[in-house]
Amino acid sequence: MSMTKKKVIQIGVVSELTGLSERQIRYYEDRKLVFPDRSKGGVRKYSFEDIQTIMDIHTKLTNGYHTVELKRMLGS
Repeated sequence: MSMTKKKVIQIGVVSELTGLSERQIRYYEDRKLVFPDRSKGGVRKYSFEDIQTIMDIHTKLTNGYHTVELKRMLGS
């Protein structure tokens, strides 16, 4: 597994790296736009690829797209 796909980054770090709130990131997960792994304790774990997806989602939402359209674009 490549380093970009390995899911090891916790939501707090993702929030810091993206500038988005943890609530926004969880919303994207709730809308089935991003799929973090979970540790045995239930902690979300993201990959660098997930972070790029989150940033793309945020940009598109900011530009007026709706989550339903994004879901279709992402093939989710």
